[in-house]
Amino acid sequence: MGKEKTHINIVVIVHVDSGKSTTTGHLIYKCGGINKRTIEKFEKEDAEMGKSSFKYAWVLDKLKAEREQGTTIDISLWKFETSKYYVIIIDAPGHRDFIKKMITGTSQANCAVLIVATGVGEFEAGISKNGQTREHGLLVYTLGVKQLIKVTHKDGNASGTTLLEALDCILPPTHPTDKPLRLPLQDVYKIGGIGTIPVGRVETGVLKPGMVVTFAPVNVTTEVKSVEMHHEALSEALPGDSVGFNVKNVSVKGVRRGNVAGDSKNDPPMEAAGFTAQVIILSHPCQINAGYAPVLDCHTAHIACRFAELKKKIDHHSGEKTGRCPQGFEIL
Repeated sequence: MGKEKTHINIVVIVHVDSGKSTTTGHLIYKCGGINKRTIEKFEKEDAEMGKSSFKYAWVLDKLKAEREQGTTIDISLWKFETSKYYVIIIDAPGHRDFIKKMITGTSQANCAVLIVATGVGEFEAGISKNGQTREHGLLVYTLGVKQLIKVTHKDGNASGTTLLEALDCILPPTHPTDKPLRLPLQDVYKIGGIGTIPVGRVETGVLKPGMVVTFAPVNVTTEVKSVEMHHEALSEALPGDSVGFNVKNVSVKGVRRGNVAGDSKNDPPMEAAGFTAQVIILSHPCQINAGYAPVLDCHTAHIACRFAELKKKIDHHSGEKTGRCPQGFEIL
């Protein structure tokens, strides 16, 4: 898959048993993300188990199993190309996995694909108060995903825009290469004969071999020896690229997930003691006061924090401040 195409990430939202696996698996196959020989192998295995009609639905499950058994850093089978984009699918099978994938920024979605089942009672179940369609839709919007493709899942002949055509209509992500380098680490590997390999996605700026980088908040500075994406060496990595890069004289324990790499000579990242944030609370069992200590997920970091002060409460419809500075919030 060529690097000349723009990378986009999509997440599929669907209520349980509403056709996500079948639709997504078929899309990956039709777009070359998995070859015919492999799908025929899956089909044969499924037929032996009496589940041949599930051959596309089982693609994602089988790819996930193969991924977990392998040792490669690059999970290439979850990707495919359209005429315009290089597409990565974020797997979000359940509520907990969905939140983890989205918040940590492993593959921040540029667009959500909402699959709506039209069978009797199926749509109502998904959009009900406790339905996953409603819950996941609110989550992706809250987390900044503003583009949505609605897919109607039903039997019979289809007309109108295809899913593939709709994917090519997604507005491309911006590439802030002029900003200082920021690369949150997703993981750190030690590879025999090579050394320490931090892995992550470039958010802003450009990463190049030979560049001197600083990792925050651990304040470790080192030189980048090489940069790779999809097992190919790069002369530079741009925003949106998920890469691994070899660094000099740094132990695998010297940096870790959640650290942020930046150019040592151009506004390197630094440790922050605190910050002011607008917080959207989806649900909470009790009142939230100053001193409340939740766990914060920021890009790939997962760390305890504390609400030092509650400054104001904002109406979620108008965006306007409501009343005086609160002592606490009651979540209904």
